[in-house]
Amino acid sequence: MHEGTPLRGCTVGVTAERKADEISALFERRGARVLRAAAMHTVPLPEDGELVAATEAVLAAPVDHVVAITGVGFRGWLEAADQLGLGARLREHLRSAELVARGAKARGALRGGGLGDAAWTSPTEESREVLDHLLSRGVDGKRVVVQVHGEPMAEFRERLRRAGAEVLPVRVYRWTDPVDLPALDRLLDAVIAGEVDALTFTSAPAAANALGRADRTGRGEELRKSLRGSVFVACVGPVTAAPLVAADIPCALPDRSRTAALVRLVSEQLPRWRAAPGS
Repeated sequence: MHEGTPLRGCTVGVTAERKADEISALFERRGARVLRAAAMHTVPLPEDGELVAATEAVLAAPVDHVVAITGVGFRGWLEAADQLGLGARLREHLRSAELVARGAKARGALRGGGLGDAAWTSPTEESREVLDHLLSRGVDGKRVVVQVHGEPMAEFRERLRRAGAEVLPVRVYRWTDPVDLPALDRLLDAVIAGEVDALTFTSAPAAANALGRADRTGRGEELRKSLRGSVFVACVGPVTAAPLVAADIPCALPDRSRTAALVRLVSEQLPRWRAAPGS
């Protein structure tokens, strides 16, 4: 290992959309050759459509629980409400509810949005644990606001409904294929060809869409074979890793769900992983 540049001679794939420049620079500083390709694209929902209707539904009556799933999503909701002239009213309306955060970023968005600290934050940053917390509290007859990330979280919402809750989903953005789809195809081809040593993911939709894109283009099995054997796969946290784990693809996770920790993990473990017999 080269001191200061432990990734010299390694090629790292970066699939992030947000913070791609920052993550790539951190890897390059450690000597890596970086192949960048966003695996998904975040599309904010129109302010005059679904998000407005969801906000008005929340404001129609008092709410008992507010669930912040992602920091960027919850902040986006408050910012959209501000632009519509509903921000102050929405904040006042939500303050009387129990605030629940899926993780540290969502908790920070609650505080930063002027709502105060979360009454409970998931230690593992997993939606399943948030659901278990709400069900243990009892939600029969309660109005529960769920800030939904790009996936509809259908099972999460249905479990709450079956427990008697009125569920108010607030979807702030959705995910689509990346703007530069050919770049993603080139990265997948490089992984399959054995030209990538490590592939990194910072969001579950990116992981799911990378696999989905490979499936849609007839390369799904080849990609999975590479990710199960010749490529060191690293995810920023367990939520991000979930689509890969479901596909039986081993993933390395840092101790903390942060991009800097992800870069450190790859820097420390990839050289040893490449040197290990059979890698």
